[in-house]
Amino acid sequence: MLYVLILAGGKGTRLYPLSRAQNPKQFLNIINNKSFLRSTVDRIKCLVSNENIYVVTNEEYFDKICEELPEIKRANIFVEPSNKETATCIGLSAAKLLKLDKEATMIVLPSDHYIENEKEFKETVLQGVEIANKKRGLVTIGVQPTRPETGYGYIEMGDRVNADMPTFRVERFLEKPNTEVAKDLLIKGNFLWNSGMFVWRADVYLREMEKYLPKMYKRLMTIYQSLETDEENDVIKEQYNEIDGISVDFGIMQKTRKAFVIKCDFVWDDIGTFAALSRFLSNLRGNNVLGNTFMEESENCSVFGKDRLIIGFGIKDLIIVDAGDVILVMDKNKDQEIKHLVNELKESKETEKYI
Repeated sequence: MLYVLILAGGKGTRLYPLSRAQNPKQFLNIINNKSFLRSTVDRIKCLVSNENIYVVTNEEYFDKICEELPEIKRANIFVEPSNKETATCIGLSAAKLLKLDKEATMIVLPSDHYIENEKEFKETVLQGVEIANKKRGLVTIGVQPTRPETGYGYIEMGDRVNADMPTFRVERFLEKPNTEVAKDLLIKGNFLWNSGMFVWRADVYLREMEKYLPKMYKRLMTIYQSLETDEENDVIKEQYNEIDGISVDFGIMQKTRKAFVIKCDFVWDDIGTFAALSRFLSNLRGNNVLGNTFMEESENCSVFGKDRLIIGFGIKDLIIVDAGDVILVMDKNKDQEIKHLVNELKESKETEKYI
């Protein structure tokens, strides 16, 4: 049977101070009067019923997700005792789904993407389901690059697979490149952005984990044996303490020989940075703005206003964010470095309360 797993445990630190520890970006309501998490769930309901939609998160966000998604059963919200990155949380979810259904096929979706052309999205995902079952492969969805983006990973397309949509064996994954390399990849034309959306059978994913992350696999199989027993929660906490977390890209996708990529035909954006979010703001005299804003003799700035008036006068290439108790003023070129800033703020007693 088909199941959807939504990843909703991230902190979203690259959108700080809009995204905060108690209200990370998956809960933000900025683009279309819906949170990113709500939009993700609504988008996938054309493929599965509410009973087959699952969310994986941490204990801190459990209640918030229950409020945001009242139609999703509490039992369908998988809780990690600690954040051990995506290979681990997907592995835990795969083990739980496999316990429910030996034929479980998983559609794995981040909770913070923007997608248009939902008909094409549905068709692409269904193509992924077909490939995942026929080829027993790990399927990812790739996006045609439109700019030399340094914030995304890339996928090199290999041989084409005989399928209704352009589907290829993955030649290799390439992590976030610098600007010059990104320009070369754009020119070559055989690289796609790695969207971070996946389709695979739960048993196939776990078999690939056994090959490439055997220690993690062993821990998850111990958890698998405890599922639906009185010891389940204690065993999960115990085993999670011993797991060295790693992303699914680094841990499995860059190593497996069973990776396929579908070149999608829908509009996609990963709302992971202010640069990405800026693309959805209104244009005001060459600047991207939201809220109560006045710009004069200023260019290429992104302003996220709130209640008070923000005036930009004679400025260029800045990001300005009013989050009420925190105001951020940042060079646009520092967009990818804000995680480091947040870590520094955490280390100070004077500033950690603003995280």
